[in-house]
Amino acid sequence: MPPSSSAQEKTEPATPKKLLDARNKGQVPKSADFNAAMCLVVGVAYVYVMREDLGYGVQELLNYYFHNYITSPPTPEVAVELLFAMTIAGFALLLPLFITLVLIAIVANIIQFGFLFAPKAIEPKFSKLDPIQGTKKMFSARTLFELFKSVLKVAVIGIVVFLVARGQYGPMLKLFYGPPVYIFHQVVEALLIVLFWGGVTYLFIAILDLIFQRYDFLKNQRMTIQEVKDELKQSEGDPQIKAWLKRRQRDLLMNTIKEEVPKATVVVTNPTHYAVALKYNTDSALQANADMVAPVVVAKGADLMAQKIKEIARQHNVPVQENKEIAQFLYHNIEIGQEVPPELYHAVAEILATVYRLNER
Repeated sequence: MPPSSSAQEKTEPATPKKLLDARNKGQVPKSADFNAAMCLVVGVAYVYVMREDLGYGVQELLNYYFHNYITSPPTPEVAVELLFAMTIAGFALLLPLFITLVLIAIVANIIQFGFLFAPKAIEPKFSKLDPIQGTKKMFSARTLFELFKSVLKVAVIGIVVFLVARGQYGPMLKLFYGPPVYIFHQVVEALLIVLFWGGVTYLFIAILDLIFQRYDFLKNQRMTIQEVKDELKQSEGDPQIKAWLKRRQRDLLMNTIKEEVPKATVVVTNPTHYAVALKYNTDSALQANADMVAPVVVAKGADLMAQKIKEIARQHNVPVQENKEIAQFLYHNIEIGQEVPPELYHAVAEILATVYRLNER
């Protein structure tokens, strides 16, 4: 019998194992614009801060070139030597900027998906060479959506750059009356300001795109209920799966505590390490064929969970009684939903009697 359509809907969040498998294949949420935007903003900021040192370095480089060009004989050997020296000096001048951009690119990748080494991501896939599939992808809804994002991105950045550049018109008009060095510095500074704000806008768009990529990735990684069950069966020994199951069990236990403790008759405590909530229905106990003839454990917890049980009990005026032996025995031997064993009837009855006396007062 085929499974129902509702069972095949991908409504469940991806398990840690599926996310780990996807990560090992290089499938992680990432934005190509984020790296470029980070490098642009940091690079422009670096050039703006170091513009005087960079300008001085370029000036020294040009002085060296023209001095040696004029004083040296015009031979091919001298030209090659001069070109080599200029290349080395220029590379040394821009080396800090290159190192900064490389570090920013690495940091940007770490921000997006952490440290990742996935050899499977660079394995050649001949299926990508299929022209039919390539044509389908070219005219797919995903491609059209990416095209729309690109057009919108260019439009927004263009508007911001235009507004910032228009704000530089006034200072630029004064350049006609300044010396060449002043004109050069002002033009470079205005250009860096325009590039910086354009880069900041680009970075803001890239952050929004990164948020969307993570949402879209998790949505595409959703699983059906049957897939979750099958994966749990295959991965019972996986520590990440066990941790995920423990979190689910803890959440279920917390929901049970929030629901059942307010309806409990008494909470028996250790007093600090264990807390057990008991419920006793006197009306049912008086009936001959009643199912509930003894108090029932409706919630229990240790350490932080015990503190939570006591906190909820106090909020709903449920009595809290200290009895170390009873609390430890019930926690270790009685499961939630089970009745108190006959050997504890007398001790639990004394606790309930105390509770009833307090209620009467």
